[in-house]
Amino acid sequence: MTSTQILITIACYFAVLVTISFIVGRKSDNATFFRGNRSSPWFIVAFGMIGASLSGVTFISVPGAVEEGAMNYFQVVLGYIVGYLVIGTVLLPLYYKMNLTSIYSYLNDRYGNAAQFTGSSFFILSRVVGASFRLYLVAGVLQEFVFESMGVEFWQTVTFTVILIWLYTFKSGIKTIVWTDTLQTLFMLIAVGVAIYYISDSLDLNGIGEITGYISDSELSQIFFFDDWKSGQYFFKQFFAGAFIAIVMTGLDQDMMQKNLTCRSLGDAQKNMFWFTIVLTFVNLIFLGLGVLLTAFAKAEQITATKDKLFAAIALDGNLGIGIGLVFILGLVAAAYSSADSALTSLTTSFSVDILRLEQNYKEKKQSWIRKLVHVGFSALLILVIVSFEYLIKDASVINKLFVFAGYTYGPLLGLFSFGILTKLQVHHKITPVIAILSPFIAFGISSLASNYGFEFGFFILLLNGLVTFLGLLIASSFTAQKPNIDWSQA
Repeated sequence: MTSTQILITIACYFAVLVTISFIVGRKSDNATFFRGNRSSPWFIVAFGMIGASLSGVTFISVPGAVEEGAMNYFQVVLGYIVGYLVIGTVLLPLYYKMNLTSIYSYLNDRYGNAAQFTGSSFFILSRVVGASFRLYLVAGVLQEFVFESMGVEFWQTVTFTVILIWLYTFKSGIKTIVWTDTLQTLFMLIAVGVAIYYISDSLDLNGIGEITGYISDSELSQIFFFDDWKSGQYFFKQFFAGAFIAIVMTGLDQDMMQKNLTCRSLGDAQKNMFWFTIVLTFVNLIFLGLGVLLTAFAKAEQITATKDKLFAAIALDGNLGIGIGLVFILGLVAAAYSSADSALTSLTTSFSVDILRLEQNYKEKKQSWIRKLVHVGFSALLILVIVSFEYLIKDASVINKLFVFAGYTYGPLLGLFSFGILTKLQVHHKITPVIAILSPFIAFGISSLASNYGFEFGFFILLLNGLVTFLGLLIASSFTAQKPNIDWSQA
């Protein structure tokens, strides 16, 4: 594909998103932006969440990582199923019972306002970095295959990408995203299907039977790893890490839960989570299968691109025709926007509700103006962080870095919520920031010490970090007078 063809494709796609935002966003207010007026059909939310969960990282990094680690990532995906079961049966009932806008309001109710501030701050840190990782990956592909030849700088590509996202989310936030994510999920799945068709055809594979047979016969199709318990690929490490990754990166994540909380009722939200889990599991398996096909095609055609650049190099080099290049760009942009747009909205929501306490501290007329200003501020912050990654994470598989980082930043959230739900012990809210900040450093120290003896925590670092936070809260509770229903916000 030429640069002009790619730009036209992106422009047409973006025009559709803006049109949807204006149709959905009529008569919008803060309630529309934050909660979608609690009117979203559950099946629309479920389908749209697939795209938001997969993102540009899955679209590129999961297939690209197969050449090095086979299909071991599916061990993590199997753990997701357990995590989503916990979300549907424990967390969603809690959030709906409390009628929350920001899920970190629970921490205020359980511990006090310092805990709410702490939880929201860790989410903001996690989501800013996570969304930036995802957009960095997509912006890098667009830069290499489109804008580089036009003399456009990387920072300009990033700025352009974020401005487009801001433009169709600023008016009605989560209500727009519920619908645009549905469209973007559809484009992403079409892109994967078309890519499998073109690649398998070039490998002389006809029909689903031959394709699945070829993948299963490949040495890269290995899913389960039980040989070395010290390895980061060991099954039980990845399975349990997957369960807790799902709990924290979906159930304790304002971004993902904000979509669920737009459903009309708890029952609808639980149906959404149930069907979302089934579909997401199969979609991840398809992405891994695509990775096997891409790796085999690259070897046959002597293509030197690897990891995160593999899919893009094959789709856009022109040897397979314009069709695969077109759907690849659509799928990539859809994957990036479906994750980043909701991230921008959830960051705005969490900062406004948890940090600024918008509804309590400002009059109604001023709330909308402040929310829009926060929205612009986070857009600018994403641009700065993404550009900085250009100098920090070159030649790395993004999905691995994303999950390792998540283990350190989401771990304190796991500890705070699990301690609050599983125990009735009281902890003074002002000690929670200290425990939450120290826990990642302690977990890192334990991980580094263990690596000296050949033991790799891998994604399992999330559970270690959460456990350290839980134990810290347990110790702190022994110094706190145990009185039920203490209002620590007045302390």
